[in-house]
Amino acid sequence: MGILNKVFGTYSSREIKRVLPLQQKVLELEETYRAMSDDELKAMTPKLRERLAQGEPLDSVLPDAFAACREASDRVLGMRHFPVQVIGGIILHQGRIAEMKTGEGKTLVATLPAYLNALTGKGVHIVTVNDYLAKRDSEWMGKVYRFLGLTVGLIVHGLTTAERREAYGCDITYGTNNEFGFDYLRDNMVIYKTDKVQRGHNYAIVDEVDSILIDEARTPLIISGQGDKSTDLYEKADRFANTLKCYRVAEADSKEEHDDVDGDYIVDEKAKTATLTASGVKKAEEYFGLDNLTDGDNMQIQHHINQAIKAHGIMQRDVDYVVKDGEVIIVDEFTGRLMLGRRYNEGLHQAIEAKEGVKVERESKTLATITFQNFFRMYDKLAGMTGTALTEADEFMEIYKLDVVEIPTNKPIQRHDHPDVVYKTETAKFHAVIENIVECHEKGQPVLVGTISIEKSELLSQMLKRRGIRHEVLNAKYHDKEAEIVAQAGKYGAVTIATNMAGRGTDIMLGGNAEYLAKADLRREGYDEETINEATGFADTHNEEILAARRLFREKMDQYRAEISVEAEKVREAGGLFIIGTERHESRRIDNQLRGRSGRQGDPGETRFFISLEDDLMRLFGGERIQNMMNMIGAEDDMPIEAKILSNSIESAQSKVETRNFGIRKNVLQFDDVMNRQREVIYSQRDKVLDGEDISGIIRNMITETIDSVVDRYLVDKEVHDNWNLEGLRDYFMGWLTTHDDLRYTTEQLGEITDDEIKRQLRERAEKLYAAREEQFTSPIMREVERVVLLRNVDTKWMQHIDDMEELKRGMYLRSYAQKDPVVEYRIEGFDMFDAMIESIREDTVKLMFTIQLRTNQEPKREQVAKPAQEGFGSDGTIQNKPRSVKKVGRNDPCPCGSGKKYKKCCGRDE
Repeated sequence: MGILNKVFGTYSSREIKRVLPLQQKVLELEETYRAMSDDELKAMTPKLRERLAQGEPLDSVLPDAFAACREASDRVLGMRHFPVQVIGGIILHQGRIAEMKTGEGKTLVATLPAYLNALTGKGVHIVTVNDYLAKRDSEWMGKVYRFLGLTVGLIVHGLTTAERREAYGCDITYGTNNEFGFDYLRDNMVIYKTDKVQRGHNYAIVDEVDSILIDEARTPLIISGQGDKSTDLYEKADRFANTLKCYRVAEADSKEEHDDVDGDYIVDEKAKTATLTASGVKKAEEYFGLDNLTDGDNMQIQHHINQAIKAHGIMQRDVDYVVKDGEVIIVDEFTGRLMLGRRYNEGLHQAIEAKEGVKVERESKTLATITFQNFFRMYDKLAGMTGTALTEADEFMEIYKLDVVEIPTNKPIQRHDHPDVVYKTETAKFHAVIENIVECHEKGQPVLVGTISIEKSELLSQMLKRRGIRHEVLNAKYHDKEAEIVAQAGKYGAVTIATNMAGRGTDIMLGGNAEYLAKADLRREGYDEETINEATGFADTHNEEILAARRLFREKMDQYRAEISVEAEKVREAGGLFIIGTERHESRRIDNQLRGRSGRQGDPGETRFFISLEDDLMRLFGGERIQNMMNMIGAEDDMPIEAKILSNSIESAQSKVETRNFGIRKNVLQFDDVMNRQREVIYSQRDKVLDGEDISGIIRNMITETIDSVVDRYLVDKEVHDNWNLEGLRDYFMGWLTTHDDLRYTTEQLGEITDDEIKRQLRERAEKLYAAREEQFTSPIMREVERVVLLRNVDTKWMQHIDDMEELKRGMYLRSYAQKDPVVEYRIEGFDMFDAMIESIREDTVKLMFTIQLRTNQEPKREQVAKPAQEGFGSDGTIQNKPRSVKKVGRNDPCPCGSGKKYKKCCGRDE
């Protein structure tokens, strides 16, 4: 491929050649727009909108729109887009991913396609990874949009419904991926259309697109309600798990090979599974007093045990989660950030809470769910920008139909990437890391050390303390100080230890970051955090206190910039920022992100990764071949090795994991695609009801279909009428369509009547009763009742269906043993369940429409009412029923349905 790329150029270089003529048109208009007055520049927005309204395509107005945005940016922010940034803007407008290195100004690039696409009036969403960046960018870049006459909205946590609706109504809306996704789900749970906040999905620009569409793609968005109260089984299962002995395997060997191992449960570190062995099952049966753990009645206990051993064997404190203020908080495996508000599902979070001895919270019930993959694929046009996407280009194309184009840097990259150094043991590796840090520190070269867990970052910190080197530690425990710590990682002689990509989105400038030093001064002056945020923000204000704080902030910034420029030169002479990776990540992309923190905008810099054969990646995916080779040549623990075979093995190991993770994400998507088709049907039906359509015709059709299907269910044999279950049919409709005296026939009558005749009679009665109810309620109220009843039934049944589909998915993988594709089987059975849900919605809606009573504010009349002359129906068309005494069936009694099973194992199993 290297030779072919040299001859024909890379895919990115060929694509950039294609857009160069368009870029040239934009650059040629620079002088024309520079000569315009502010009013003339502002007038370009309505002119461009008029051209689009007359049918011109967006591409034809692109040069003028980009040129206007460049000029406005220069006048408002003092920043004019570089030629390479114009290329980035064109790529984003075309609905593609622009890979731009750190410090190349992705935030500014997004203004070009955002302004152009906002001219259509359909709205543009700019998606960021956190609230801070969304707020900063909406205020900062918002100045350009507002200057050009566009409106800018911001979606962050804690807004009211009205504020959200207003923000989504703007031309350009900034927000986080979570907020956009959850608003979509909430919009499809509302009872009235006026409660919706979003207005469609036209065009989205996703910042850090790899983080959102790749790293978080395995985690679905879930809106949960309060479920059942957590049982004491979590604590009991945890106490039991503490008595068991764990056996760990690094390679994913088959379970049968380990049935005679010295352990009660096996933890497969590669597949991240925990499984009870025969001895573990025996101990469980003794501990819980069971005859057979695998019996259907013991499924709940078995589930709790499985989650408890998973919590003990796989989930590690300070790696997968932290315990803070009596609460278990998940740590993002890619960014090292705390994921507040997120909880593991299927009872795993409760199992971890029991393990850590904190309060076990209530279980939750899923009300609505969607994956990021399916949410972002709803947009008519999707684009993204990041510093690292090429390694995942195949996945972006296969899942999202997005291609990746690498944008050249404005200045040549000066960073030097040293080859990896491999050690035999982890201890030797960490000692070598410390020596490298000391060497850099002595000459004043700043060092940023990347670790993959909180535990490793704290171990390194202790080793540095023993050597007397001052340093900063940044991991999920110090989440609040993240940006401040990372911002100063480029100071002369600074040493910073960071978990993974913590602080991503914050520029590391050589010599230090003037903005954060100025903020620290404002704190010392006595300003509170809210005022400081306003002083460093870009929102328009007339508040004198904020304006004074801004003036002071600018003075401090100018003062520190002068000091930093001198120090930055010293850092450049020392070699720039040195990045040390203490372990290779599962994904090459995460390693590249760490590397990309150094050498921004033509600065010098160095990077090196230190690896040991005891690292998880090498241990689980590198195999024993390298270990054996090292032993054969008699390599000492502290002897560094730089060999091509090792580099190839590391890349091979990473490639294996990337392929495996892609497989997992693709599998999640394949299963969610089944749910997505069903979700689209349900949500589109809801929208029709919300749009205020008259659904009385739909309800009347439901009544007819319900009567027909129920009659067919009870009157199966068309020829032999003796087999008809008329009593069951009467009981089904009892209280809303039939009375005790209905559907009673002599033998002679039974031989003559047909099922069609019974359907006709029931339909006529239903029509009469429904008309009487409409007269009683009045037509406007009846239409509203129909709407609300149908929505309520749809939502209730859909929530139950989500849980049922999740249960179905759990057992689907077993189908592969029968040489069947689990996804195909899930699709077939899922649609059968969906059809059953639709039928259930129909029947319950019809029943409720005939039995619902409207509550009024009037006092109930307490007068004696004469008994109706005709038993069964009252004068107002409602049904009068005789009270019946029903004997309650005991849990262990034979089931009345005649199956021969006990009631609790047959019809009473759901009670």
